[in-house]
Amino acid sequence: MEYSQEIVKELKRKAIQVRANILEMIPPGKVGHLGGSSSIADVMAALYFHTMKVSRTNPKDPGRDRLIMSKGHAVLVQYACLAELGYFDRSELGKVKTFNGMLQGHPDMDRTPGIEAVTGSLGQGLSVSLGMALGLRLDKSENRVYAILGDGELAEGQIWEAVMAASVYKASNLCAIIDWNGVQATSTTAEIFPIANLVEKWKSFGWNVIEIDGHDMVQILKALDAAKAYTDGPTAILAHTIKGKCFPFAEGKAKYHNAAMNDEEYKIAWQCIETMKREVEA
Repeated sequence: MEYSQEIVKELKRKAIQVRANILEMIPPGKVGHLGGSSSIADVMAALYFHTMKVSRTNPKDPGRDRLIMSKGHAVLVQYACLAELGYFDRSELGKVKTFNGMLQGHPDMDRTPGIEAVTGSLGQGLSVSLGMALGLRLDKSENRVYAILGDGELAEGQIWEAVMAASVYKASNLCAIIDWNGVQATSTTAEIFPIANLVEKWKSFGWNVIEIDGHDMVQILKALDAAKAYTDGPTAILAHTIKGKCFPFAEGKAKYHNAAMNDEEYKIAWQCIETMKREVEA
């Protein structure tokens, strides 16, 4: 499928706004997961504002697709999308991780409209997603479930139990998206827990596998369409990304997995947002 320049440009605008919303949530001195939130922002913009069936007026619409942020520490990027959908007042962005706010440090389905499951204990989200996908199939629903996984999270054994089960049950309404940025909390994934032949590994478990540049909007859209079209089992999209994408002081650095920006870094980050806006309109 081909996409018009205007569709691609509008989704790039959305991805920029998502990153701007992330910055609003973590001003100077406030610790937050900048790196893993910004690395998956382009994929999240494509999901929420193009591919997924979601209602702008009813977060609990029975006809909605579901998104599970298995790497729950990066929920800032999901909050950024939900704010754009209008699921809560934008003033909540400034209250992230406070007792007075509805946006906590990890996803809380009881407090935040649009959150489908409590996650953050790594390795569990794909199992939850599979359960939802199989439940939807029993209900003869055509809706889909998308699970966002971190590449560091793949060291968790429960992930691979869910991978095997999804293949056995041919859960074609399930799509796992791996944020393959190569950096986790304290160092690179290659140093901490290397997993060789990742593409072939997912294929060997019986999944349809698509490998993409996770910052190329056209590749993202095509991969999501291909996942939807595949009906013989689940699909894994392995998205090559850059931790801290679009913020040069944070790109590829474990330090910004969960850190506070200083005043100068925050100023640079907003300058980057303005530069991206000019570039997408050029």
